[in-house]
Amino acid sequence: MPASLSSARSRAALRASARISVELLLVLVTTSVVLWLLGQMWSVVWPLIVGLLLTTLTWPMARFLHRRGWRPALAASVVTVLFLVLASAVVALIAVPVASQSGELTDGVVDGIHKVRDWAAGPPLNISEAQISGATDDAVERLQKGAGDMVGTVVSGVSAVVDGLVTAVLGIFLMFFFLKDGPRFLPWLARQLPGRLAVDVPTVAARTWDTLGSFVRSQAFVGLIDAVLIGIGLWIVDVPLVLPLAVLTFVSAFVPIVGAMFAGFVAVLIALVSNGLTDALIVLAIILVVQQLEGNVFQPMIQSRGLGLHAAVILLAVTLGGSLAGVVGSLLAVPVAAMVAVFWNYLREQLSEPSQEPDTGEPQNGETVTS
Repeated sequence: MPASLSSARSRAALRASARISVELLLVLVTTSVVLWLLGQMWSVVWPLIVGLLLTTLTWPMARFLHRRGWRPALAASVVTVLFLVLASAVVALIAVPVASQSGELTDGVVDGIHKVRDWAAGPPLNISEAQISGATDDAVERLQKGAGDMVGTVVSGVSAVVDGLVTAVLGIFLMFFFLKDGPRFLPWLARQLPGRLAVDVPTVAARTWDTLGSFVRSQAFVGLIDAVLIGIGLWIVDVPLVLPLAVLTFVSAFVPIVGAMFAGFVAVLIALVSNGLTDALIVLAIILVVQQLEGNVFQPMIQSRGLGLHAAVILLAVTLGGSLAGVVGSLLAVPVAAMVAVFWNYLREQLSEPSQEPDTGEPQNGETVTS
């Protein structure tokens, strides 16, 4: 006969399930409130994040100067100036060659438009000049009617650019202060917290900082691989502006998804107006192959080793972050997942009880019995 259910055990199981459900609900509510508060303070939180990311890139140099006896303010100033010079050099490396060959690129765009019109006028389309002119006039009329929307779009774009510049300036200032006063932060934080928190919070913060630095370094390494492979492909196809395009590919690697799409679009466009449709298709194929290798091989492998996360977790985190918060979510998804893993591992370490072997009264290895 089947054993009957114990009413006492059933009630105990239900009570335990109810308690766990309430605790999970409280955790979810607390998480939602924290995320809402972060959203309300995003104008401050985002520059802080940018400052931390920049600090992870420049901290090795500042640490080197600190160990050589440089004063913190002087070391932070020198590293900040060098960073600004390097960033300006990168911008110049992209802008100067593009400006010097702007005439050639403009002529290529015009020639490309004429080629498209000539191709459309021939078989199999056989589009007449009158039809092309009519389509052009219709497009102009639509643009004129949508002038108000265009103005609003331009204003929004200008506002986004201004916000980006303000965020960058604040991030650089915060980077300077982090480089200058960073080593004193954890001791100060330990003095402000009571009891056990004075040990736990600084420890988690130090591990989180190491994880963030690992993420930025791995992302830079992946961007370097992309830049080298795509640059070699562009050089083989004989596309102009190879070096600026490679630098643009490296910089855009720090903005997942959209950055790669933008850099690839620019490379294909330059190949199209300079070398023609065939070379543009070859460049597109090269970029697609490199991006597939990056997304499915290089990035998961490198980041999983540097962050202690499985490659599948990284892919799922990027997908979830992009669906929740777009480009910013994709950028922050991996470091946030790594920080959650750091917190969880530390919590598990503290909650796990050390194994205790039973005392059998026999001497352990290396011990002697004294009488």
